[in-house]
Amino acid sequence: MKITIIAVGKLKEKYLNHGIQEYLKRLSAYATVEIKETADEKAPEKMSDAEMQEVKRKEGERVLSHISPDTYVITLEIEGKMLSSEQLAAKMDELATYGKSKVAFVIGGSLGISEEVQKRSDLALSFSKMTFPHQLMRLVLLEQVYRGFRIMRGEPYHK
Repeated sequence: MKITIIAVGKLKEKYLNHGIQEYLKRLSAYATVEIKETADEKAPEKMSDAEMQEVKRKEGERVLSHISPDTYVITLEIEGKMLSSEQLAAKMDELATYGKSKVAFVIGGSLGISEEVQKRSDLALSFSKMTFPHQLMRLVLLEQVYRGFRIMRGEPYHK
């Protein structure tokens, strides 16, 4: 399976980067995983709804440029479907079983995900009703994907 994490914005925190590198190393035994960063759109502190939609639209265009037609797209959204770790593992296993070998997870910018990216999404996934920094979500997502592979293989870790 080839997994791409498409994230809006640059990762600046060294401690998060160390954790991400650790999970990328662990995941290399199970899948090819890459992270593609797209630039976040510069925006003033206070914006109108129209300006916010335009920022998300521009970020969304950059995200969509990294997604091929044969890719199964999972967007991380507060209003998405909540899954347990076991359910995420089952979904990943189902995708692999039925020939969806390319999976992209999309982490939007600080304003969220554009309508165009939401339309391209095959599954909107929520980790919580809470809002998390999108840089932190990279680490949390990688840990859950790693946990999912361990669960699929019946390997100890997830208990």
